[in-house]
This record gives sequence, C-alpha cells and structure tokens, in this order.
Amino acid sequence: MKIAELHVYSHSLPVKNGPYRMANAMVWSLETTLVKLVTDTGLIGWGETCPVGPTYQPHHARGAIAALTEMGQGLIGAEALTPLTLRRRMDGLLNGHRYAKAAIDIAAHDLMGKAYGVRVADLLGGAVTERVPSYYATGVGEPDEIARITAEKVAEGYPRLQVKIGGRPVEQDIETLRKVWERIGGKGIRLAADGNRGLPTRDALRLSLECAQIPLIMEQPTNSIEEIAAIRAQVRHPIYLDEAGEDLATVIRVAGQGLVDGFGMKVTRIGGLQPMAVFRDICEARALPHTCDDAWGGDIIAAACTHIGATVQPRLMEGVWLAQPYIDGHYDPQNGVRIENGHIALPTGPGLGVVPDESLFGAPILSFN
Repeated sequence: MKIAELHVYSHSLPVKNGPYRMANAMVWSLETTLVKLVTDTGLIGWGETCPVGPTYQPHHARGAIAALTEMGQGLIGAEALTPLTLRRRMDGLLNGHRYAKAAIDIAAHDLMGKAYGVRVADLLGGAVTERVPSYYATGVGEPDEIARITAEKVAEGYPRLQVKIGGRPVEQDIETLRKVWERIGGKGIRLAADGNRGLPTRDALRLSLECAQIPLIMEQPTNSIEEIAAIRAQVRHPIYLDEAGEDLATVIRVAGQGLVDGFGMKVTRIGGLQPMAVFRDICEARALPHTCDDAWGGDIIAAACTHIGATVQPRLMEGVWLAQPYIDGHYDPQNGVRIENGHIALPTGPGLGVVPDESLFGAPILSFN
C-alpha cells in the first residue's frame, strides 16, 4: 500500500479564556497543521502538529508548512504502512524538522491501524489501561488564583498537577507553590513546577531551597542541559527534562549521565509515534518516569498522545496533557478525545479512533499526488 496523495491543512485554534501564559510565551490563538495521507487503495490517515507559538521551541507553524512543502512530493509512492522506513525516507528528503515529520508519522500509524483493523495503541505494543491518566497545567498566574485552580482540579479527579513558573520575580513563584501546597497537600496529588526554561540557575536553586518541604518535581527549570548539570547536585528536588529533550540522542545522553530523574516529552518534538515508542522503552530500561503529551493541538494530536500513553508502564506514567480544556469543539463530534475526571478514555476505533470532519479545515493549502 503506497501513498498516493498528501494534503496539508492549516486550522486556527483560539485559546479559550486566553491568553495561555508560560515563562517565555503568551498565546491567544494557535495555528495547527493537519496532514491527510491517501493510499492507492483509498485508505485515509490523519496526522497533526501544533507548536505552541514560535518562542516555546525552535518550531513554528509556518516552519511545519515549509518542511512539508519540501518533503511532500518525495513522499508520493512511499510505502504507507511502514513508519520506520517512512521516517528514513523523510530524513533523506530533509534534515531535522522532526515536529513536521511527526505529522506524517502519526498519519502513517493511523493508516496502519485502519489497514490491520487495530488501535494504534496495539501497534505500539499493547494498551495496559483503557483509562489514561491526564494532568492539568496551569498558566503563570497570581498565587491565590493558581491555588484556587489547583484545588478545583484536584476535586475534578486529576492525579497530577503542573504549575507554570518563571518569567517573573522568583519570589512570586515561591509564594505560588507554597499556596498551592497549602490547598492540595495531603491529598495524594503529584505536583510539578514547570519553568519552561524560564529560570536562571540562581533562581532555580533558591526556589528549590525555599520550597524544600514541598514534594514537587522541577521540570526544565533552566534553559539548557548545561545549566541543569551545574545545579543538579545542589537542588532539593528531582529534575525532569522537557524542552531540551530534543531527540533520542539527547535522551540517551542525559539518562546515561544521570542528569535527570524523568522527562516531559512531546510526541511531535521527538518526531512522532515511532521514535516516541523507542523513547518509552529507553525510559523503562532506566526506570525514568515521563509524560506522553504535546505542545498543543486538537483531536488528532490528543488521540496520538493517548494511544502511546496507554502503553507506558503505569508506575512510570506521569500523564497525558491535552489542550482540550483550552479549545472549543472537536474535529470528530462523535469520538472527540476529552478529559473526564482527570483521565482520558482510550479511543476504541481502528487507527487513532478519530475521524475528523474535514469540512472544518477548509481547502488544503498544499496538495501532492
């Protein structure tokens, strides 16, 4: 079965009750890029990539479109049901740009599942749960407001909370974390303080010292791996790598050197579901907890993250984050992926289990055949 057509769509996702604020970004609306692969048998697979603005990582929506433009014609005639060889073909057409290649990879897994009549989770090794834990990530905000939000999310059933910090005086971050713990401490909730690269080492050290009695993890507090290495022996909390975990080579290096205690990993950042499954297995070999989520996006991204998340050993699963609470509506009104009671039901249909209403996306901005 070969790729006969490739269509690319751009779709706007306004942020509900925006903006969404992080240490290095504030977003009101995001452009997601969708890929539709059509095989020579007429089977259709969908993929998606949605960078959360141009400053969160070296990814941006127009970059994804440029990369797909570069690769598109060269993918026509490629084997559709072999993501590994498809990834190698993409690498032969374009260096880097894993976040754009991920949309093709996700669509190929959707095709595989539909062709074989199984869910993507089964292709990735088999689901260990039908109810995948999620986590809620607050934006950067005022201490009392963030504490109120986290208490609400605990009541909704989230097993893990992530509080965004950074991009402001560290005293405000410390106050926020203390007030959050006053509200949710003792309720069995796992807590992450996510700097999104926004703290200098000085502030990361101070925050860890002054919040030493709060059992949290520090997620990507500083900008670089070198900065994390510099403070690793001095902080009082476990450190997870997020934005600096760009590829499998980096994952292997920092895990081997013992620089981190876990990861926040994005499916599109690492290049799609095929490399994400490799990442999962590396983490299991070293007993490193991790998330399976993405920067932003709609039902297709959400389904991809949920399928790989369902295959992770439960004791290492830190949750699947979805943008769903921040966007209105679903691509698939019947099978849209949603968080309920802090968990996500694994889609049941073949492939991703999501069949988008493509009329929502308008005419394709790119087509190859």
